[in-house]
Formats: sequence, structure tokens, C-alpha cells
Amino acid sequence: MTHGKLIFDIKKQTLMNSKERIKNILQRKPVDRIPVDIWHTPEVVDALKHHTNTRDDFEMWKKLGVDKIVWDFMDYKTREGGSAGSQVGANAAGSRTMWGVPLRDIKAGEAHYQEFTEPPMREYTTPGEVENYPFWPDPDLFDYETAISLAKRASDDFAVIGPWVSFFEIYCQLRGIEQGLMDVLAYPDLVTATLDRIEAIQTEMLRRFLNKAAKYIDLVFISDDIGGQNNLLISPESWEYFLKPRMERWCSLIHSYGVRVFYHTDGASEKLIGPLIDCGIDVLNPIQHVCPGMDMTNLKEKYGNKVIFHGGVDNQYALPRGNVDDVRNETLNCLETLGRGREGFICCSCHNIQAGTPVENILAMIETVRNW
Repeated sequence: MTHGKLIFDIKKQTLMNSKERIKNILQRKPVDRIPVDIWHTPEVVDALKHHTNTRDDFEMWKKLGVDKIVWDFMDYKTREGGSAGSQVGANAAGSRTMWGVPLRDIKAGEAHYQEFTEPPMREYTTPGEVENYPFWPDPDLFDYETAISLAKRASDDFAVIGPWVSFFEIYCQLRGIEQGLMDVLAYPDLVTATLDRIEAIQTEMLRRFLNKAAKYIDLVFISDDIGGQNNLLISPESWEYFLKPRMERWCSLIHSYGVRVFYHTDGASEKLIGPLIDCGIDVLNPIQHVCPGMDMTNLKEKYGNKVIFHGGVDNQYALPRGNVDDVRNETLNCLETLGRGREGFICCSCHNIQAGTPVENILAMIETVRNW
């Protein structure tokens, strides 16, 4: 009887597809193996399509055998229906983001991307100026239908994450990173007034989108970097005052639709992992373990039963500059620490795989996870 049940369970796990594997990890149910997601720049997409002889992203992910969590980020339209600016931090293109932040094209080696230029609210000092800012997005003009259509298409085979929302990242792009970090002490009323608008606009967008798309969405992406290479960018006290209540409101809203919260912060962010979990985040990304306080064994011991880890594989040395053995060893280290017990971990690069990364290194990461 036991032997028969064991065979049934193994067969059931062997038939697990990418979406089932991700959903089981999120629900802390058994999986046939740890999932392997992939984040990539457009140049890497082109290289992987060439390698797999595919033209479509979905076909390429399937051929690679990855458990892609499909990004479903929101575009923004003019009142006439044209493109009115991209989403901050998500495939930025055009002359301005949807928040009015100017962009410029940058070409660096094989990479091509858009960089933020002059912060449009740099000279503001009062809440009244915030009210008169001319580029506040209108919730009516987000491109809901395109995002809903992508969610429907992707959800048959893959887990889906979207839309992309943020508090402090957007604030710092409107004000400039240095000014934004000084504002928490110099202009607290300005910070509060600006974050109020940033929150209200995106909360309305989230409600409208999830009202129609929640059954196709597995995760909402909150990207709000709070860690630098060596320490927090913002003190725990300032984070608790300005951002914690907003995070709690968003987590509660997202959970009310039966969707999980995926939180992204680079860097040395350990001091705020516990408070973020208390707010209600479900997945923490990208686990930049080369930074102080981010030791993977310690993180698993301290938080492994409270949050799902996503990422881990070093994207500063191992993937772009190491060899295949370096990548295998790095990936195995992540699996044996963050993935200990074959639960609570989705293996992925630590942020986007960058242009020029050897394809054989990317394949080594994928194959190491699939064979572990």
C-alpha cells in the first residue's frame, strides 16, 4: 500500500509543470525539484533565443526548461491611446517615465538602456508644490487591457507577477537619490505629501487591475530598494515612519485578492527583513549575499520559515565573469543554503542577467538546479 502510494506521488511530482512548481513552493507544498526562474535584459533574451532557435519568449523559456515567473508590468497611455511614458524601473523607454522623470539612451559595451536624468521635483520644498506637479499619472490612463491580456496568456503555463509598484524608488527618481535620502530629515512634510500621491495613484491602479486580473496573477511586484552595497540606504527609524504603514496597507490590499507579495530590495537589507515580513511580504528578492549581513545560511535559519527566498545566484562575478564551474558551485551553494529541505526557495540570478554574460554560464545555472 505504502509502496503504491510512493510510486503515485513520484509520478505526480514528475508531471509537475513550471506553474505548479512555483505555486507549490509559494504554498510550502512538496515539489519535484527547486524551481529555477530567470531574469534577463533584452540582450540576453536575444542571445537565448538564438541559442534555442526560438522567436517567442514563451517558447524560449519552455525550451530552456525554466520556471519563469512572467513579468506583467503596466504601460501608460496618452488620452489619444499612444504611448505616454514607460514604467519606472521596468523596461524604461521613450523620453520620460510615466512619472515624468526624463530619460536618456545609454550604450555601454553590449548593453543598451535608459538612464534617469534631471529629477523633475529636485527644487521642491513644500507640500503645495507637490500638489501642482504636472506629471502625476492618471489612473484612467494605465494600459489595463494589455496587462490583463498578457496575464491570461501566460497563466496557463507559468506563474505571473505584476504589476510593478514602488514607494521610495519613485520618490528618489523624482527628487534624485542624494536629495531623496536627505529629505527624510530636511523635508519630512514634503516626503509625506509626495509619498501620499505616489501611494494613492498606484493603489487605485492596483485595485482596478486586480479586480479584473487577480485570478491570473500569482504575485504583485513591490520594488523599493532600501539596501546599498554595505548598509541600509535609509535608517530603520525613517523606514518605519515613512514606509512601514504604506507597506502594511499594500500587503493587506494584495492579500485581499488572494495574491502574494513579492518584495525586491538589493543590497545589505537584513536589518529590515523582519519588519518587512511583519508587514506581510511573502517573497524576498534578490538575496545579494555578497553584502554584509546577507549570509544565506543565517538568513535561512532566521527567516526561512517566514518568507520565500527568490534569487541568490551572484550576478556581480559568478554569472558574468566566472566560468561554468564557478556558476555551478555558486548555484549549488544557494541550493544547499536557501533551498535547504527543498522548500522556501526559487533559484534565480541575483537581479537581471546582464548583456555579455556567457550563455554557457546561464545554462550552467539552469542545469545545476534541474539536476540537483
